[in-house]
Amino acid sequence: MSAALGSGSNGNRPAPAVANRDVREIIRDEHFMRARILEVLAEGPLTVPEIAEAIGRPTHEVVFWIMGMRKYGYVAEIKEATDEGYFQYQAVPREL
Repeated sequence: MSAALGSGSNGNRPAPAVANRDVREIIRDEHFMRARILEVLAEGPLTVPEIAEAIGRPTHEVVFWIMGMRKYGYVAEIKEATDEGYFQYQAVPREL
């Protein structure tokens, strides 16, 4: 994992201890997490930190899943960022 994912946003202090998982393992979990993420997005658009809180997973893992889901058309970002600078993501209707 890159140092950026493990560093905190408060200077040079490290982020709180989180079980570090291999990136490949996180990406593999996208298939399992997709339904949970789409379920919380059914209530309305959310930022990555809000999604992470709602599903009880670390923000850095949710970023991988959201980017994969975005790539394959499951979610799309809302063009305006929040006051905190985060983009909100919404579920994209899909044809069956």
